[in-house]
Amino acid sequence: MPKKVLTPPSEKAKAGAGNGAPVRGALDADIIIANAPDPVFVSDLEGKILQANDAVSQLLGFRRDEVVEQSLSRFISAEETREFTAALKEVVEHGVTRDAVLNPRSASGEVIPTSLNASALRDSEGNVIGAIGVLRDMRELDKARAYAESLIKNAPDPVFVSDLEGKIVEANDAVAELLGLRRDEVLEQSVSRFIDEEETREFTAALREVVERGVTRNARLNPRSASGEIIPTTLNASALRDNEGNVIGAIGVLRDMRELDKARAYSESLIENAPDPVFVSDLEGKILQANVAVSQLLGFRKDEDVEQSLSRFISPEETLEFTAAVREVVERGVTRNARLNPRSASGEVIPTTLNASALRDADGNVIGAIGILRDMRAYEEVVSDLERSKTELQEKILDLEKFEEVVVGRELKMIALEKELESLQAEVAKTRAESSTN
Repeated sequence: MPKKVLTPPSEKAKAGAGNGAPVRGALDADIIIANAPDPVFVSDLEGKILQANDAVSQLLGFRRDEVVEQSLSRFISAEETREFTAALKEVVEHGVTRDAVLNPRSASGEVIPTSLNASALRDSEGNVIGAIGVLRDMRELDKARAYAESLIKNAPDPVFVSDLEGKIVEANDAVAELLGLRRDEVLEQSVSRFIDEEETREFTAALREVVERGVTRNARLNPRSASGEIIPTTLNASALRDNEGNVIGAIGVLRDMRELDKARAYSESLIENAPDPVFVSDLEGKILQANVAVSQLLGFRKDEDVEQSLSRFISPEETLEFTAAVREVVERGVTRNARLNPRSASGEVIPTTLNASALRDADGNVIGAIGILRDMRAYEEVVSDLERSKTELQEKILDLEKFEEVVVGRELKMIALEKELESLQAEVAKTRAESSTN
């Protein structure tokens, strides 16, 4: 059977000058290839370049006539020539090949990293007679990739890259140090090797969230190290995308929570053993933690306090005041002497004061409040006793003043009587003196 000769679109245009539609189709193909921004070429099934646009010439540093009619093997290595031949086979079988790696050598001798996407070129009978190839210059992308890999490698936190099935394709030394393994013992392993089945499901769910939203935050993972230690970590992950913007994996950052968990356990111990009623709430007023003293104050079991809204225990007006106090905590980090009058299990209204400080996450953001209540019943009883004593004292003072008025009034009358007596005595003495004279 004679070998079929491939005719480039431009030659087809000349040959079919009498047929309008084929000519227009060939000319359209020539125009598209010539004006494509990416390097585009047409080759036969042996790899000979039959047509190439100016972008190919600019990429390789050759004139166009130095490229056309040349075999691709002139520009690539023997190994890559075999890979290109395999790509051509794939084009023949599947009609397309994607992301084949080619590293052609330019006129200056520079090896240029490119990726090749190629589709089948067919004759009028639908037979594959060649390939239309589009090259993508990967130099800038490779620089960006190298920079990203450098960032991952030198990141202080454990950073890894996984595909959408959870296989680790890249991991820095910090991951190896965290797990107590060599880096090569981590790469190409499934994340499920280091976490249990339940957490594997959670990690899969986190990957789904990355695909849907581009990011997932604060997923809990507890990988097992080489020594068997369970290491509490949080995972923040963002989407890894290909050149077309499709999510192809995830970039995950682990945070070792051991020290933070120790600090949290210590703070929980301080709260639990505090003599005053202490509770932790979120910014909506839901009680996340409360010590025994809160239960004793309100007369509820601890499990009846936790996960409840403070509005269950205080009036609507005081709920508004507590919300204002929480806002003050967010803005200033603290609030002092807010008045709350929670109702106990027995229905008693208990006067208290609230001092609260900000509860912050690992990044310093306010995520809630730590509140300390002070039972004011004894204080108010003392104040009430003082008020009663003050009232009684005032009443006694009034009585004393009345008694003083009576006493003073009597004394004044006595003085008046004494003066009147003296006056009478003087008159009597005068009368006697006159009588004796006569």
